[in-house]
Amino acid sequence: MILIEDNFKKYLKNNTYVALGSFDGLHMGHMKLIDKTIKLAKKNNAKSMVFTFKNHPRMVINKELAPRIIMDNPSKIRILQSAGLDIVNMASFDKDFMKITPEEFIVNLVEHYNVKGIVVGFNYRFGYKNLGDLSLLKKMSRKYNYLLQIVDPVKLKGQVVSSSTIRNVISEEGNMKKARKMLTRPFMVGGNIIRGKQLGRKLGFPTVNLNYDKRFILPRGGVYYTIVYYKNKPYKGITNVGYNPTVEDNRLSVETNILNFHENIYNQYVSIFFIDRIRDEKKFDSLDELADQLKKDKMYASKQKLQINFKI
Repeated sequence: MILIEDNFKKYLKNNTYVALGSFDGLHMGHMKLIDKTIKLAKKNNAKSMVFTFKNHPRMVINKELAPRIIMDNPSKIRILQSAGLDIVNMASFDKDFMKITPEEFIVNLVEHYNVKGIVVGFNYRFGYKNLGDLSLLKKMSRKYNYLLQIVDPVKLKGQVVSSSTIRNVISEEGNMKKARKMLTRPFMVGGNIIRGKQLGRKLGFPTVNLNYDKRFILPRGGVYYTIVYYKNKPYKGITNVGYNPTVEDNRLSVETNILNFHENIYNQYVSIFFIDRIRDEKKFDSLDELADQLKKDKMYASKQKLQINFKI
């Protein structure tokens, strides 16, 4: 797979079929678009391509209204590569790009990337102030002679799978099993390990504290069974997302007790995959009560399978 970061400066030699979208999370619906694009490209002896952005457009348009991000770019690139794409363009959405009209956007795609086919979702909008829609894409397909494929929504138990739906499932419901079905893989938060208050160590349950990126979404507060990847090796974990009410800590933290793990990994990068919600966060009357509950959490986690049937 070829990875480029191009704002319509390059010219590609091969004909392409391109999927358009933000693709945050690369959920079931996104993968349907991508699979369709790959099949069309192979059928027509062309290259399959995804055109997306390395930053969310709303971070430029209106930062206050920008959603929390589901997936980081390195993960997105790995999954797109494993899907079998030929080209991924991670363009930069900046103030100049924001001013491109819908018509200019399509003309640029055709002229710079030899686009012979465009694949989009049922609600795709594009261009300056999102004025471009499916009817314009259809109109321009006749003028510029490209195939337009509109992919119907993908539903799970009657609910349309979308990035906004998944954000709600993660941050409001804390339903990791449902999120996994929609994403086709467990939700993941990554970052470097930083030093915490070390209260867990005093209770016999040492934890690692994640220095997570505040632009990304976190699960609803609570305790989760997780799988922690460190140096490409999986470990079972118990992860608390919250404010540690028993010790009245007012700082939101992501703390994980990694089972059967004794290494010092400060400043090291880990990936935490959220598999299942164990319980809500709770204020206990004493540290002894908290320690007893942590023992129960650890027993629950130790009985779970170390599921590694997903790509990281």
